[in-house]
Amino acid sequence: MSGPGLVDSHHHVWDLAVRDQDWITGPQLAPLRRNFTLDDLRPEASSAGVAATVIVQTVTVAEETPELLALADGSDLVAGVVGWTDLTSPDIAHELARLRGLPGGGRLVGIRHQVQGERDPGWLLRADVRRGLEAVASAGLTYDLVVRADQLPACARVAALHPGLTFVLDHLGKPPIASGALEPWASDVRALASLPNTVCKLSGMVTEAAWASWTVADLRPYAETVLDAFGAGRVMWGSDWPVCVLAAPYGGVVGAARGVLAGLGLSAGEWGAVFGGTARGAYGLRPPA
Repeated sequence: MSGPGLVDSHHHVWDLAVRDQDWITGPQLAPLRRNFTLDDLRPEASSAGVAATVIVQTVTVAEETPELLALADGSDLVAGVVGWTDLTSPDIAHELARLRGLPGGGRLVGIRHQVQGERDPGWLLRADVRRGLEAVASAGLTYDLVVRADQLPACARVAALHPGLTFVLDHLGKPPIASGALEPWASDVRALASLPNTVCKLSGMVTEAAWASWTVADLRPYAETVLDAFGAGRVMWGSDWPVCVLAAPYGGVVGAARGVLAGLGLSAGEWGAVFGGTARGAYGLRPPA
């Protein structure tokens, strides 16, 4: 691809000596129980033609976001950070301003909470959460939705209630790729896509599929659904590295994304949107240092 280079809109880093990742449990996730750093990512990204990335939070710990901002500060790779802060805090507006004032604070582009772990199906619609979402919008940030497929209807409702906030759906809303089922996920994701303030990440597909045996053909119906629903101008590619290594290496994820889009009749401009333009626009990314 020509142009300014690919943008990886979704990856993580962690150092287990700094903080445990308590979600990494059991033998299946054992490959993730080590440190993953920007130095580990850089050669992988370079080989894939990635020019800029977005680091996304992994744990609901306030100290993580300043650490990610510090990593981004002066980085030649990281163009944006999607961090975490307590949406329900009465002081969220002040906290967002504080984060923006930290080293690397100019790279803060969005906020995310692990909604997928909330037991309350209406968590996003709670009054205190909605006040927090308004503060995120007022700060000029986006909000990433990391949700289960069954939580998509609540996502559509909250996005409709906050038209001034851009909602970014992570990992296609976690469709059941391993089972091959499309409904009700497809109908629910189309309902979300009908709202103009929503964007979808073409990420996390290989780990929602059968890790050891997935094929591009398995992924294609889900990618085709989101491309048809959102349009290329509201779809952005992300690796979900290093979680993706459970099912594919970094280069394999890039190849899978290209493979699932091949044959869908995308123009050069639409390819450019999925692999960079949408992320730059939705997140307001500035070039890395």
